[in-house]
Amino acid sequence: MAFVPLWFILITVLWAGFFVLEGFDMGVGMLHGVLGKDEAGRRAVMSTIGPLWDGNEVWLVVAGAAMFAAFPGWYATLFSGAYLAIVLLLVALIVRGVSFEYRGKSPAERWRSTWSRLLIVASFVAPLVIGIALGDLLRGLPIGANHEYTGNFWDLLQPYSILVGVALVSLCLLHGSTFIALKTEGALRYRAAKFARRIAPLTALLVLAFISWTHVTAGGGAFLNPVEFLAILAVRFAWGVVRSHEGRAFTATTFAIALSIITIFVDLYPRVMVSSTNPAYSLTVYNSASTPYSLKVMTVVALVFLPIVLAYQAWTYFVFRRRISDKSFRPSLTTRPAVSATAAMASEQAGQGATQTGRVVPPPPPSSGRGRGRSRGRWRRLPCASARAARRPRRPVRSGRSRWRHRAQRRAPARRQRRTAAGPLRNRRTAGRRQRPAQSQRPAQSQRPVQDPRPVQDPRPVQDPRRVARPSPRPASHGSRRRGSRAR
Repeated sequence: MAFVPLWFILITVLWAGFFVLEGFDMGVGMLHGVLGKDEAGRRAVMSTIGPLWDGNEVWLVVAGAAMFAAFPGWYATLFSGAYLAIVLLLVALIVRGVSFEYRGKSPAERWRSTWSRLLIVASFVAPLVIGIALGDLLRGLPIGANHEYTGNFWDLLQPYSILVGVALVSLCLLHGSTFIALKTEGALRYRAAKFARRIAPLTALLVLAFISWTHVTAGGGAFLNPVEFLAILAVRFAWGVVRSHEGRAFTATTFAIALSIITIFVDLYPRVMVSSTNPAYSLTVYNSASTPYSLKVMTVVALVFLPIVLAYQAWTYFVFRRRISDKSFRPSLTTRPAVSATAAMASEQAGQGATQTGRVVPPPPPSSGRGRGRSRGRWRRLPCASARAARRPRRPVRSGRSRWRHRAQRRAPARRQRRTAAGPLRNRRTAGRRQRPAQSQRPAQSQRPVQDPRPVQDPRPVQDPRRVARPSPRPASHGSRRRGSRAR
């Protein structure tokens, strides 16, 4: 039975890791409509967790699977008693995932605002339901002698459990705001830090009330245990450093939310579910655990695969570590506006181009079907969305390989003129060695040789004009010119 406490500790770590990683995801989901003042801001806030949220939810699946394999009695009593709450949690998690994927499927404002509201509600419901369920484990539920739940849905909603759920929601808000401040820049970073400063005092009071009530419910002494004291100290430290350094604030909220979850399991051990009907009916780690052989096999599997999962998630966070700005999601001047599929299909059937940026773009000419050279010599007009480029006259641009030939021909006169002005070309190897002599080493004006003013006579003999071939009076064809050139 040595593996029983080990697996209880492992399940505690899995639940704490889930809230540390998924906590800021839920906080970002609740805050993306508050901190993002426009569509670009909301997309930037959601992009901070875009590559991370689905991997973080794996911790919830692993925690539930560990409870099912290591403590099947605990799993059966909890999931059968809180069946409606578990269904509500699953619906919230499904709606969160669908909101992330379907929100950007349409540019319509009503479509995106609907999915944003669903994301906010689902991100609020998920930590609230899980917090209520964790609070019920310690506060107590009506459980009979055969370890079956004998209450109804409303027995789950106890004052202490609701306080635990609200405290976890507040911690997720603080955790998510510090994460947004850590991952964004500009106005988003300022608004996230401002919201974190405002929510930090309320979160500290809720965590203090939650820790105090937990200590009293668990039957502790006059002093707090080390885990409870560290949880209060972590949230107080987060309140203090949220004004100056978002990295330290995020680290402090990480410890605060992890220690708050660990506090529940530390005060719960060795019990896993407390019975409010009779304390003797409570479930413990020993009367609800699996067989020793099952725990042994699961321990070997966990030792092999858990480091792989941790390494993969660490690598994912390292790859997506850079900050995100809302400027990356604002439409630029050179971006074409979206054209509906119906309008594009109608214009294509009519043989006209789609209307973009206030003018009609002509359709491309039909291709000759000759493969590589079909775009040679064809002209096409490119749409210009820039205001600066729209003011200057547009010139046609060739497409294909002739485009580069056209540029070379256009630049050839200027290149030739520069070469003529620079003088004859020199060898690149000897260009640095030939230096112009200094002014003192040049010969004086009187020492320079005087050129002969007489014109130089052409040494070539004068040809008799009667023997010069006269051009043909009629234009010759291509073949006749070639034969005439050979004759001459």
